[in-house]
Parts: sequence; C-alpha cells; structure tokens
Amino acid sequence: MSTAKSPTHPPVIVGLGEVLWDVFPTGPRFGGAPANFACASAGLSPAAKVSMVSGVGRDELGRQARRELQDRSVETTYLAESDRPTGTVHVELDDAGHADYRFADNTAWDCLTWSAVLNDLAAATDAVCFGTLGQRSDASRLTIQQFVKSVPNASLRILDINLRPPFFTGDVILESLALANVLKLNDEELPVVARLCGVSGTDAQIVRTLSETFGLRAVAVTAGAAGAMLLVDGELRELPGVTVSVVDTVGAGDAFTAATTLGLLAGRSADDILQHAVKVAAFVCTQRGATPAFPVELQV
Repeated sequence: MSTAKSPTHPPVIVGLGEVLWDVFPTGPRFGGAPANFACASAGLSPAAKVSMVSGVGRDELGRQARRELQDRSVETTYLAESDRPTGTVHVELDDAGHADYRFADNTAWDCLTWSAVLNDLAAATDAVCFGTLGQRSDASRLTIQQFVKSVPNASLRILDINLRPPFFTGDVILESLALANVLKLNDEELPVVARLCGVSGTDAQIVRTLSETFGLRAVAVTAGAAGAMLLVDGELRELPGVTVSVVDTVGAGDAFTAATTLGLLAGRSADDILQHAVKVAAFVCTQRGATPAFPVELQV
C-alpha cells in the first residue's frame, strides 16, 4: 500500500479548523492546532503550498492572526471573517512546561460554512489535517467533515485528534476516524480512543488494531519526553525522546504532525519519518510559542 500519492507538484497542504490566540500570563501568542500545523508545514517545506481554512473575527486579533499566517507563508484566502470574536484560549503552564487550556466560547472558527471555493480547494488538496476541537459546533463540524470527504481518495486525511475536554464526543471521534486515513494522538489520548473503540492490549497492539479497523495508512503516538511511535503500512517503529531544555511544549505535537505528513507525502520510510518528526518536536519545545521558525537543517 502506498503511503501517499507522492505528488510531483509542490504539495497542497491544508490546516482545517481552529485559529486562535493562546493567552499566557506573559501575553497572547498565535496558535490553534491546525494553524500550528499549517505554519510548521510551511516552515519545514518552503516549496509546499499551505493554506489555512478557518474563521477570524473583524477585530484586532483577527487582523493579527492573518498577518501571523502570512508571515509564515500560509495562504489566508480561505480565512473567513465573522462578526464573532477571534478565538482565544487561556493557557497555564506547570513547572515542567506542560499546558492546561481554557477555551472561549462562540468564536469565529465555530461558524465555518461550506462553499464552492472550499470545494475547489479540497479537490486540489494533497494533505489535510483536522481535529475534534474544531468540530465542537454543528456548523463547523459539518463543514470540516464535508471538506475531508471532498479531497481526492489518494490524499492524506490526517486526524490529529487533539482531545480538549469537554469539546468532544464519542460520535465525533468515530465519525472523524471513519473519514481519516492517518491518525495522530498522544499517550493520554490513546487509551481514551481505545476504550471508545473497544480495543485493548499494549500501546503497539492498540495502534495496530486501530489501523486495521479504520483502514489507516499511518498511526503516530507521541509521548512527550518519552518519545514517539509510528506505524506506516504495517511497519512499526519507536524512538525515545530527544533531551532538550524545555521552554514550553505548546505546538510541539502539531509540528510533529507536520513533519510526519511531509514524510508520508514524500514516501519516506517509517524510520526516517519518525527520526525527523521527533527532532522537529524537540526543537519546538526549546522555543517560546507554538510557531517558531525552523533552522535549515530541519527543513525538507
């Protein structure tokens, strides 16, 4: 089974879902898992054509969000404006740099609507990354799922599950798994998904069963400093984490997803993909904020 359609043109990559500002005690920083993914994809692969599909408010944070994406070479044509405010989430970090999140309600990314323009983008997409948080409203859930359904069959449909209680349900997880062909989750989310799907065993056994049950091309599990696991076309690999001086962990998982996506699009081996993704995530942990610029040696 091929891991991707290996496009000969620069890959068209889409982040689909929430755009928001992480509000830290020191001030706001741009974020949102799909937006972080889009920025990381563009930063790691300057040749890629990366777009963000989301919504922002007609407010200063919305204007700044658009500039942040553009500054990171992410196309903002599909960033809809709304009378609702741009999304925010208050982030608290513990002594180890791990984050706790409190999300604002009824924001611009909660009211995405389907359109012919989005249909055209979906038809040209080589890889789209979506999660469960972006589907917390009925309107955005329908639009996100329609977009994922509309990409070509050979394209990567990456579910970066990103469970943020209470903004997910079992039904949304199962619907999203049925649409995806790549799954990324962390070691805390894996047992939640396993219980929902009636799967048990070691982490490796659970990963294999999920892959077989949902016809997934790849499954990635991150475990912070403990490292990560990647299954690609039946080939399972594990790596320990890279020891770094952690500033904060926000965005590290999203950058891991971006690196994995680029590796899959290029048809690289599970070993090569995982080694690169672990290095990318470790680098982000050494930086303040979720969307740092990447050094040349990490670019692909």
